Amino acid sequence: VSALYVSVVRVRRGFTPMDGEQLDASTQPELMEGEEGLLSNLDIFLFSLIAGVIIYWLMFRKKPVTIPDFPKLETQAPTARETSFIEKMKKTGKNIVVFYGSQTGTAEEFANRLSKDAQRYGMKGMAADPEEYDMSELTRLKEISNSLAIFCMATYGEGDPTDNAQDFYDWLQESDADLNGLHYTVFALGNKTYEHYNAMGKYVDKRLSELEGSRIFDLGMGDDDGNLEEDFVSWREQFWPAVCEHFGVEATGEEFSIRQYELKVHEDLNMNKVYTGELGRLKSFENQKPPFDAKNPFLAPVTVNRKLNKGGDRHLMHLELDITGSKIRYESGDHVAVYPTNDAAIVSRLGDVLGVDLDTVISLNNLDEESNKKHPFPCPTTYHTALTHYLDVTNPPRTNVLYELAQYATDPKDQENMRKMASSSPEGKAQYQSWVLDSCRNILAILEDMPSLRPPIDHLCELLPRLQARYYSIASSSKVHPNSIHICAVVVEYKTKTGRVNKGVATNWLKGRVPNDNGHKATVPMYIRKSQFRLPFKASNPIIMIGPGTGIAPFMGFIQERAWLREKGKEVGETVLYFGCRHRSEDFLYQEQLEAYEETGVLTQLSVAFSRDQELKASHQMAESCRYYADARNMARDVQTTFYEIAEELGGMTRAQATDYIKKLMTKGRYSQDVWS
Repeated sequence: VSALYVSVVRVRRGFTPMDGEQLDASTQPELMEGEEGLLSNLDIFLFSLIAGVIIYWLMFRKKPVTIPDFPKLETQAPTARETSFIEKMKKTGKNIVVFYGSQTGTAEEFANRLSKDAQRYGMKGMAADPEEYDMSELTRLKEISNSLAIFCMATYGEGDPTDNAQDFYDWLQESDADLNGLHYTVFALGNKTYEHYNAMGKYVDKRLSELEGSRIFDLGMGDDDGNLEEDFVSWREQFWPAVCEHFGVEATGEEFSIRQYELKVHEDLNMNKVYTGELGRLKSFENQKPPFDAKNPFLAPVTVNRKLNKGGDRHLMHLELDITGSKIRYESGDHVAVYPTNDAAIVSRLGDVLGVDLDTVISLNNLDEESNKKHPFPCPTTYHTALTHYLDVTNPPRTNVLYELAQYATDPKDQENMRKMASSSPEGKAQYQSWVLDSCRNILAILEDMPSLRPPIDHLCELLPRLQARYYSIASSSKVHPNSIHICAVVVEYKTKTGRVNKGVATNWLKGRVPNDNGHKATVPMYIRKSQFRLPFKASNPIIMIGPGTGIAPFMGFIQERAWLREKGKEVGETVLYFGCRHRSEDFLYQEQLEAYEETGVLTQLSVAFSRDQELKASHQMAESCRYYADARNMARDVQTTFYEIAEELGGMTRAQATDYIKKLMTKGRYSQDVWS
């Protein structure tokens, strides 16, 4: 106020005419004559104003507030962080922790089995998601007597860690922690047909050793291209005796069923509190909120669902999902994850065989109150919802499920056969391979073929693995279709050795998701999984794309994007596509679009081969500045072998040099694969 006041006074008292402005001469004498009286009045006014401000300031100024001297409260020491697996193990008396890196649930399932095994060997274990814990606490595990860390690590993509193990992988790379005193072992899950077979498991095993950890048993190698279950069981049978010998403990020798969850039936529960298929937040499907991910999928309306092939006994389909308003973003080459539901006929039949009311509202509560995993699936829910949305009822059950269920068979022969198949004996393995795997028997088929086996449905629900999302390469470009995601897939259906018809869960469910089904908008729970399968950064770089059948999916997105870039006036390099299918007249997928792209010059070259119409022929050429893309499991390996041969023939290389050359292309990101097993 004082500064403002002074400014005003100075402006008034220092007033002068502007340059060139004259005061009227006739008025000057009058001003001079009245000047003294005018100043006197002004002074009185100013003094009055000053006095008023001073009085106001004295009376209404802000007085300092006296802060009372409160007695200090003694604060309790903070409790252990939720991310401390060490404190949790100490609190619950556990000495074995089994970490899992899992993308599809198999590694998590193996981890749970190992943690339950510990009890049979006089120890106590817990399964743990590395994403939920501070993994630097591995340095403290030696604080617990006879402690052991087990790692069940799956490899995802091109030798990458699974999503939930990414932070752990980053820590291992960056850390120089001293793990002296840490006892560990690793079981790796992978597929031999992939270039980087079990890369994550191998890395964890090697890196823990480099950090002075003590490996107490050899790295286990599980091959999903062979028999992953058999690999795990064989490793496990040798692992536990080695653990007992290392720690000087004796196995209890008891083989018994261990329940992890207890059943609670809800009689009068408000149905608004019951899960109906949601994966995370209750009612999340009714009140959709971004961001959308694996635990919060977006319900995308189906706008297009059409058959792609013109004939034959297969059904190849093209779907379009509307993502308007979801804030979902994707790039060409990304994957869309879809959560399917099980066939209603299978679910209903399971209820009939077991003689239960599937509409019963239940919860399965973890007996270990300290466990982060309170339920095996969202609870409370109904048996019908669990079997429809949450549990895998179509894949052949693993040996541990057979072992746990054997006790409920009233026929001694059935009990004996089930326990035999769950054993590690050569005869048991052969019987499991033949009767379960080769015959493609799911849990319903086993119950139907063993009339004496009628387990409690709650124990069955506890044992069955979770129904997993299915991944598809996106067949569109976000530059052209920012609010739509396209899927290209073939419906899976086949006859088993038992005469039953098995149907692929996701593809048959997607087949039935037609727009405006009886006035209802069909939706698909989905989210985006980022991929490393990308177009070159420079549009002027030429590319070669190789893909059979529905493997063309990501390339449709690539071609759309190259066409869009051309329309924008960008320089686009040569775009070559090699595509194969069975019959030109039946399953030449996207034929009209591809031929149009070739006519307009978007596709520099379109080479097709029809395996059932002619002998398969392919042109092979490799330019130094090109990228190479391949799809499909065995074909990817064959394509790679072909490039070795090209390098030998046209580059004058030996096989070793050719192999090294192709690997360098991969390292530089110039040779990419989008491989599905």
